[in-house]
Amino acid sequence: MIGMARRSSTLQGIALNAQDGTAPDWVQLIPAGPRILGRDGRRWKLSDPAAVAAAFNASIQKPHIDIEHSTQIRAPKGEPAPAVGWFEEIESRDGSIWGRMDWTEEGRVAVASRAYRYLSPAFRHDPRSGEVLAIVSAGLTNNPNLDMAALNAAEQETDEMLDPALLEALGLNANASAADAVVAIGKLKDTRDTALNAAKMPDPDKFVPRADHDLALNRIAGFETAEKTRRDEAINSALDAAVAAGKVAPASREYHLAACRSDGGLERFQAAMATAPVIAAGSGIDARKPGDAAGPTDEQVAVCRAMNMDPAVVFGAGKKE
Repeated sequence: MIGMARRSSTLQGIALNAQDGTAPDWVQLIPAGPRILGRDGRRWKLSDPAAVAAAFNASIQKPHIDIEHSTQIRAPKGEPAPAVGWFEEIESRDGSIWGRMDWTEEGRVAVASRAYRYLSPAFRHDPRSGEVLAIVSAGLTNNPNLDMAALNAAEQETDEMLDPALLEALGLNANASAADAVVAIGKLKDTRDTALNAAKMPDPDKFVPRADHDLALNRIAGFETAEKTRRDEAINSALDAAVAAGKVAPASREYHLAACRSDGGLERFQAAMATAPVIAAGSGIDARKPGDAAGPTDEQVAVCRAMNMDPAVVFGAGKKE
């Protein structure tokens, strides 16, 4: 396991003196030092109990009492670890540390009825010197020797401080425990799951399904094709009418066709043709009847006269004088 600056430990059980069937207001947490020997053979130091008490009393968050150290054993697994009492004050008495209790109803009954007779403190200490630094919590217990051995074995795996780099990555301070790390990791998982859910279910105000998107594009393309066909028909109809009316020479049709295809071109062409004069004679095709022979035009007859030629000879059956 990776070393740490501070480590949590538990001490042997201390008897609770329930008098007159009531839970005591003050309980002893750590016996007088400076050397503290646990029943499992481990050793600690309590050189300055007044400093430990002062640090506690200056803190806003107060430690609690649970049952069988459930905070250290059950809470990291996500199991309930309710408090049965809270430390309101800690003081140093003749080298030992005592705490003034605010019992919950469950805790008061458990102690007053002697359902639990011992108190086992959990505290942080310096792993190099063994110096006790702070009270973490305490647990009601009945079998401190056996329970403490099992608890200490669990602490070797779960209560050691983690790698400082890992703690920094999780946003925790250097004194955070494994339980704190488990909570932080759980929050990261919740955040990740929320992000994954958001990715799986995009905002309908910002995204549409691909099938709907493709359908819309296909419909737009269909509308554009139909509109182009309609406009081409309108342009050709306008040009044919202008040529037939003699307002546009057949040879210039392609020029006017390109102009009409520009933006607003058809509308400008139609406006111009409405007032344009006739510049070429009509073909007369629409007025002919089946079987009618095409005769020379007046201009052709004039040319033939100027050249002393007979239009009937030049053009065959046609216009005569």
